[in-house]
Amino acid sequence: MAERLQKILSQWGVASRRGAEDLIAAGRVWVNGAPAEVGQRADPTCDRIEIDGKPLQNDARPALHYLLLHKPAGVVSTCRDTHRRRTVLDLIPVAQRTGLHPVGRLDADSTGALLLTNDGDLTFALTHPSHDVPKTYRVWVEGQPSPQHLAQWRNGVMLEGRKTRPAEVAVETPQADRTELRIVLREGRNRQIRRIAEQLGHPVITLHRVAIGSIQLGDLSEGEVRSLLPSEVQYLKSALSTI
Repeated sequence: MAERLQKILSQWGVASRRGAEDLIAAGRVWVNGAPAEVGQRADPTCDRIEIDGKPLQNDARPALHYLLLHKPAGVVSTCRDTHRRRTVLDLIPVAQRTGLHPVGRLDADSTGALLLTNDGDLTFALTHPSHDVPKTYRVWVEGQPSPQHLAQWRNGVMLEGRKTRPAEVAVETPQADRTELRIVLREGRNRQIRRIAEQLGHPVITLHRVAIGSIQLGDLSEGEVRSLLPSEVQYLKSALSTI
């Protein structure tokens, strides 16, 4: 059955859907001897699909993997880095890396729960703007945010001309010069927590993600990875029916 080319590439673990679109736009994907176009449809059972001159094998669709990583600080949430920094894939056994990519990101200075998979459909669903799997963070900020600042954060803050969605923000551990907050977000704008905290006058000291929806980081050690439980995979796949 013919499907969009970027979906096929993501299903075969070549890249996420967005990554596949970049490959196509860069002219690295050909179909039946001609450069492919973003949005083009193909059938891997009868069309010859090539990536960088190598054919996509119809019988080589990889098994799907779903992993939870405890990302350390200083590691970037990408598959490769032009500055030769350590990436999250460097923490995964080589035998498991094929087609894996992170679902969303944690910035290099942040730590905690990060999903990786070679399931492009799931990645597309979980990163789609209409989907809102909550993500829970423990964040230390400078100073003591006032009730007014906390209310502003909860109700939404203007970032680049667009208001953030309402968030759960609770004070966990107040100290004289710093405060620990528990923050639950239902969107993932670039460095959102850090930018809001800076804007409100309480820069982030440390940022640690402890859960993605019902999937808890628990006692997974820093730098370690585990496979998701079947129930956790099913929880995430409920996102597919909403896109």
